[in-house]
Amino acid sequence: MAIEIEMRARFDKDAHDALVERLTKDGEDLGQDDKHIHFFVLPDQLLKVTDNQSAGTAKITLKDSRIGQGAAFGETEFPIARDDVPKAVQLFAALGFEDDRHEAFNFRRNFLFRGVEIAVKWSEAWGYHAEFERVLPGDAPAAAKDEATTEIIDVAAELGVTLMTEDELAAFTAAFEAEEAARKAARSVEIRQGSQPS
Repeated sequence: MAIEIEMRARFDKDAHDALVERLTKDGEDLGQDDKHIHFFVLPDQLLKVTDNQSAGTAKITLKDSRIGQGAAFGETEFPIARDDVPKAVQLFAALGFEDDRHEAFNFRRNFLFRGVEIAVKWSEAWGYHAEFERVLPGDAPAAAKDEATTEIIDVAAELGVTLMTEDELAAFTAAFEAEEAARKAARSVEIRQGSQPS
């Protein structure tokens, strides 16, 4: 299992555009990477089914932690056929995870800058944002994880990006999950009322 060191930032469109411009000029542009993602937010894990529309691929990913629970994530992932994305989503729903499911489309462009992978993104839930990431072997020592974290912080500072703290990430995701739960509950009431005889 690989270890992903991941930190995030949110910003407005002007900051997004300035970051893309800087990375296009001074980094390596890895290209567009738009994705339609089904998230299953579990108590201590994150399960994802991803349709990578830009690359024409798909995968299932399990992260052994959640956003806001630290920057280091153990990650297991494997490719699936794009045609199997609906079946994978249906399978996880049938296993009891339907109430934990969220769906999102991410407009995403990937860059490499000073050894750090940077995904500059937009989604409805997060708005304009970026993920700064280093991937390490699963047996990487604590010192390597600390070094990767420092590299990400230094790169973000050089680019003028303020990274979110773990508390900010936890608060943001909790608010999003509460809004999603309320939206699903309201939708369920609408469906039940619509099915009742008049």
